[in-house]
Amino acid sequence: MLNPLALALRDGVHQVDPPVVLAPMAGITNAPFRMLCREQGAGLFVSEMVTARALLERVPETLRMIEPGAGEWPRSVQLYSVDPHHMSEAVKMIGRENLADHIDMNFGCPVPKVTRKGGGAALPYKRNLFSAIVRGAVEAAKPFGIPVTVKMRIGIDTDHHTYLEAAKSAADAGVAWVALHARTAEQMYEGKADWSAIANLVEHLKPTGVPVLGNGDIWTGADAVEMVKQTNCAGVVVGRGCLGRPWLFADLVAALQGSQSPIQPTLFEVREVMFRHGELIVDYFESEIRGCRDLRKHMAWYLKGFRVPSELRRQFGMVSSLEELRSLLNQLEDQPYPVDVAEKPRGRTSHGRAPSLPDGWLKDPDEMIHLEAEDMFSGG
Repeated sequence: MLNPLALALRDGVHQVDPPVVLAPMAGITNAPFRMLCREQGAGLFVSEMVTARALLERVPETLRMIEPGAGEWPRSVQLYSVDPHHMSEAVKMIGRENLADHIDMNFGCPVPKVTRKGGGAALPYKRNLFSAIVRGAVEAAKPFGIPVTVKMRIGIDTDHHTYLEAAKSAADAGVAWVALHARTAEQMYEGKADWSAIANLVEHLKPTGVPVLGNGDIWTGADAVEMVKQTNCAGVVVGRGCLGRPWLFADLVAALQGSQSPIQPTLFEVREVMFRHGELIVDYFESEIRGCRDLRKHMAWYLKGFRVPSELRRQFGMVSSLEELRSLLNQLEDQPYPVDVAEKPRGRTSHGRAPSLPDGWLKDPDEMIHLEAEDMFSGG
């Protein structure tokens, strides 16, 4: 079993045990989904990404997105900003108002609406700006006892790798750990993650004592074990692999403890998780219609690989009430877990493409540039 990760919180040291983290995913990792993953054994559960500006402006939906679920602790929020002042002020707001116990910073998002503003996976290329944002966040968090971590990618593309230098800068600034998604922004979610980059980063940060978490292509507990074996990373971050499979965390915990028996629920077991998800999300949105509308995107992920009539699948994708959901679930016939299909890649499968960047972005990595304030969107 991996040693737990220690997070020094205002209320004492929290052991992230097992060292398995639910990655923030836009439109996915709201409080109901985090609850499902918590019940299966995830060690830390990060909220959907929110922008520092939207938080400072108290956008109602942004404040909802960082609300913890019942009994959720530590409360973990992922912040995005391209401005050191916005980031620092948002961290101070979180501290003053006791809104979170842990802050993760997003330097890994590859989507165009983020990178074209110089944010996400594009930002570490601007060394001084990256350093100012991270240092500002860590210093702002210190008086409140809030640990700060960063998540990043290998770089912009094969010609512009930034992860080693950026991670060292973040470690020197005092972050609690660095998580690396072992792809470039150009790759999006295409191809295989390069786990050798995680191994390189582990060695690179060893003198600093800052742990490295690995992210990318963890679809099963066995994958997590193999990543740790290959890279010596201190923990794993799981994103797309748990879509429609919150029990993946139970599988991860079992595998990291040495179990050779993977968690493979039958369809009847899956359907009860689906209904619990429905109940939680309706309660979260305080609206059956809105909750079921949000639930629809999860239906295909839950049913992936199982034999379900096409008309029934279509109805699941249009479900509008818990009563209707229960009726549809009762029409399913029990089946064993479809290992060959269900444990394959799922979620975003965006093909690689040249990242959208601000004009002249790649000219001078040392330029201390001042970017236009981030958009008010939440998620990315």
